[in-house]
Amino acid sequence: MVSSCGGDELLIPKPPTYLRTNFPKHEYVKIDDATTYSFELSKVYFAKPLTYKGEVTNHKEINLGPLNGILYLNYYPIPNRDTLVRYINLSNDKVDEHQIKATGIKDQNFVFPDKKVYGTLFEFEGDVATNFQFYLTDSTSNFIRGEVLMNCRPNYDSLRPSLNYLKADILHLIETLEWKK
Repeated sequence: MVSSCGGDELLIPKPPTYLRTNFPKHEYVKIDDATTYSFELSKVYFAKPLTYKGEVTNHKEINLGPLNGILYLNYYPIPNRDTLVRYINLSNDKVDEHQIKATGIKDQNFVFPDKKVYGTLFEFEGDVATNFQFYLTDSTSNFIRGEVLMNCRPNYDSLRPSLNYLKADILHLIETLEWKK
Protein backbone atom coordinates (compact mmCIF):
# COMPACT_ATOMS: atom_id res chain seq x y z
CA MET A 1 0.00 0.00 0.00
CA VAL A 2 2.78 2.40 0.80
CA SER A 3 4.41 2.02 -2.59
CA SER A 4 1.27 3.10 -4.47
CA CYS A 5 1.23 6.55 -2.82
CA GLY A 6 4.71 7.62 -3.70
CA GLY A 7 6.75 8.13 -6.75
CA ASP A 8 9.24 10.51 -8.23
CA GLU A 9 6.82 12.07 -10.74
CA LEU A 10 6.01 15.70 -9.94
CA LEU A 11 2.34 16.47 -10.71
CA ILE A 12 1.67 19.99 -11.99
CA PRO A 13 -1.89 21.27 -12.41
CA LYS A 14 -2.83 22.24 -15.94
CA PRO A 15 -3.47 25.95 -16.62
CA PRO A 16 -7.03 27.03 -17.40
CA THR A 17 -7.99 26.91 -21.05
CA TYR A 18 -10.30 29.15 -23.04
CA LEU A 19 -12.31 28.68 -26.19
CA ARG A 20 -10.49 29.84 -29.27
CA THR A 21 -12.53 32.46 -31.04
CA ASN A 22 -11.65 34.00 -34.37
CA PHE A 23 -14.19 36.66 -35.16
CA PRO A 24 -14.13 38.58 -38.43
CA LYS A 25 -13.20 42.25 -38.50
CA HIS A 26 -16.15 44.55 -37.79
CA GLU A 27 -17.52 45.72 -41.15
CA TYR A 28 -20.97 47.18 -41.62
CA VAL A 29 -23.66 47.55 -44.26
CA LYS A 30 -26.65 49.91 -44.14
CA ILE A 31 -30.06 48.33 -43.50
CA ASP A 32 -32.78 50.65 -44.72
CA ASP A 33 -36.43 50.19 -43.88
CA ALA A 34 -37.88 52.58 -46.44
CA THR A 35 -40.67 53.92 -44.24
CA THR A 36 -39.42 54.03 -40.65
CA TYR A 37 -35.71 53.71 -39.85
CA SER A 38 -32.21 52.76 -41.00
CA PHE A 39 -29.07 51.54 -39.24
CA GLU A 40 -25.74 49.88 -39.95
CA LEU A 41 -25.42 46.15 -39.30
CA SER A 42 -22.40 43.86 -39.30
CA LYS A 43 -21.82 42.15 -42.65
CA VAL A 44 -21.75 38.73 -40.96
CA TYR A 45 -25.37 39.04 -39.77
CA PHE A 46 -28.50 38.62 -41.87
CA ALA A 47 -31.61 40.76 -41.38
CA LYS A 48 -35.06 39.79 -42.60
CA PRO A 49 -38.40 41.49 -42.04
CA LEU A 50 -40.97 39.57 -40.03
CA THR A 51 -44.45 38.99 -41.37
CA TYR A 52 -47.77 38.99 -39.57
CA LYS A 53 -50.79 37.35 -41.21
CA GLY A 54 -48.96 37.41 -44.52
CA GLU A 55 -48.12 41.12 -44.29
CA VAL A 56 -44.54 42.36 -44.03
CA THR A 57 -44.00 44.36 -40.83
CA ASN A 58 -41.34 46.81 -39.66
CA HIS A 59 -40.11 44.20 -37.18
CA LYS A 60 -36.79 42.52 -38.00
CA GLU A 61 -35.19 39.20 -37.14
CA ILE A 62 -31.41 39.45 -37.36
CA ASN A 63 -29.56 36.14 -37.57
CA LEU A 64 -26.23 36.58 -35.78
CA GLY A 65 -24.47 34.10 -38.08
CA PRO A 66 -21.31 32.68 -36.46
CA LEU A 67 -22.47 33.77 -32.99
CA ASN A 68 -25.45 31.37 -33.22
CA GLY A 69 -28.15 33.72 -32.00
CA ILE A 70 -30.97 36.05 -33.01
CA LEU A 71 -31.47 39.77 -32.45
CA TYR A 72 -35.15 40.66 -32.54
CA LEU A 73 -35.97 44.27 -33.41
CA ASN A 74 -39.59 45.20 -32.79
CA TYR A 75 -40.79 48.52 -34.15
CA TYR A 76 -43.87 50.30 -32.80
CA PRO A 77 -45.38 53.61 -33.88
CA ILE A 78 -46.24 55.96 -31.02
CA PRO A 79 -49.70 57.50 -31.42
CA ASN A 80 -49.49 59.51 -28.16
CA ARG A 81 -47.37 60.19 -25.05
CA ASP A 82 -49.19 57.56 -22.95
CA THR A 83 -48.19 54.89 -25.46
CA LEU A 84 -44.51 55.86 -25.18
CA VAL A 85 -44.66 55.48 -21.39
CA ARG A 86 -46.37 52.10 -21.80
CA TYR A 87 -43.65 50.87 -24.21
CA ILE A 88 -40.85 52.01 -21.92
CA ASN A 89 -42.52 50.35 -18.93
CA LEU A 90 -42.99 47.15 -20.95
CA SER A 91 -39.29 47.18 -21.87
CA ASN A 92 -38.30 47.71 -18.25
CA ASP A 93 -40.62 44.87 -17.17
CA LYS A 94 -38.87 42.56 -19.65
CA VAL A 95 -35.54 43.52 -18.06
CA ASP A 96 -36.94 42.82 -14.58
CA GLU A 97 -37.96 39.30 -15.63
CA HIS A 98 -34.26 38.38 -15.82
CA GLN A 99 -33.21 39.77 -12.43
CA ILE A 100 -33.70 36.37 -10.80
CA LYS A 101 -30.95 34.71 -12.86
CA ALA A 102 -28.72 37.69 -13.60
CA THR A 103 -25.70 38.30 -11.39
CA GLY A 104 -25.65 41.89 -12.59
CA ILE A 105 -27.40 44.27 -14.96
CA LYS A 106 -25.58 47.23 -16.47
CA ASP A 107 -27.44 49.95 -18.28
CA GLN A 108 -26.13 52.54 -20.68
CA ASN A 109 -28.19 55.53 -21.78
CA PHE A 110 -27.99 57.07 -25.24
CA VAL A 111 -28.92 60.63 -26.11
CA PHE A 112 -28.39 61.82 -29.69
CA PRO A 113 -30.53 65.00 -29.91
CA ASP A 114 -29.29 65.88 -33.41
CA LYS A 115 -30.78 62.59 -34.73
CA LYS A 116 -33.63 62.47 -32.18
CA VAL A 117 -32.49 59.07 -30.91
CA TYR A 118 -32.80 58.32 -27.20
CA GLY A 119 -32.65 54.99 -25.44
CA THR A 120 -31.10 52.53 -23.03
CA LEU A 121 -29.02 49.37 -23.51
CA PHE A 122 -29.24 46.72 -20.78
CA GLU A 123 -26.41 44.20 -20.47
CA PHE A 124 -27.08 41.14 -18.33
CA GLU A 125 -24.30 39.25 -16.59
CA GLY A 126 -24.68 35.62 -15.58
CA ASP A 127 -26.42 32.60 -17.03
CA VAL A 128 -29.50 34.36 -18.41
CA ALA A 129 -31.72 33.73 -21.43
CA THR A 130 -30.87 37.12 -22.95
CA ASN A 131 -27.64 39.04 -22.50
CA PHE A 132 -28.69 42.26 -24.24
CA GLN A 133 -31.93 44.21 -24.42
CA PHE A 134 -32.42 47.80 -25.51
CA TYR A 135 -34.97 50.31 -26.59
CA LEU A 136 -34.66 53.38 -28.80
CA THR A 137 -37.16 56.15 -29.46
CA ASP A 138 -37.49 59.63 -30.90
CA SER A 139 -39.91 60.30 -27.99
CA THR A 140 -42.73 61.38 -30.30
CA SER A 141 -43.46 58.90 -33.13
CA ASN A 142 -41.16 55.87 -33.13
CA PHE A 143 -40.10 53.13 -30.70
CA ILE A 144 -37.81 50.12 -31.22
CA ARG A 145 -37.19 47.35 -28.72
CA GLY A 146 -34.31 44.92 -29.26
CA GLU A 147 -33.54 41.62 -27.58
CA VAL A 148 -30.74 39.11 -28.18
CA LEU A 149 -31.36 35.38 -27.75
CA MET A 150 -28.48 32.94 -28.15
CA ASN A 151 -29.22 29.42 -29.48
CA CYS A 152 -27.43 27.59 -26.68
CA ARG A 153 -27.59 26.83 -22.99
CA PRO A 154 -26.64 30.03 -21.15
CA ASN A 155 -23.07 29.80 -19.85
CA TYR A 156 -21.84 33.33 -19.32
CA ASP A 157 -18.16 32.48 -18.97
CA SER A 158 -18.08 30.54 -22.24
CA LEU A 159 -20.17 33.13 -24.09
CA ARG A 160 -18.23 36.17 -22.90
CA PRO A 161 -15.90 36.48 -25.98
CA SER A 162 -18.90 36.24 -28.31
CA LEU A 163 -20.89 38.70 -26.20
CA ASN A 164 -18.03 41.24 -26.23
CA TYR A 165 -17.89 40.99 -30.02
CA LEU A 166 -21.67 41.32 -30.28
CA LYS A 167 -21.78 44.30 -27.92
CA ALA A 168 -19.57 46.32 -30.28
CA ASP A 169 -22.01 45.59 -33.11
CA ILE A 170 -25.06 46.50 -31.03
CA LEU A 171 -23.45 49.78 -29.99
CA HIS A 172 -22.73 50.52 -33.66
CA LEU A 173 -26.35 49.75 -34.58
CA ILE A 174 -27.58 52.13 -31.86
CA GLU A 175 -25.16 54.89 -32.83
CA THR A 176 -26.09 54.71 -36.53
CA LEU A 177 -29.88 54.44 -36.14
CA GLU A 178 -31.80 57.16 -37.98
CA TRP A 179 -35.55 57.74 -38.17
CA LYS A 180 -37.24 58.32 -41.53
CA LYS A 181 -40.04 60.53 -40.21
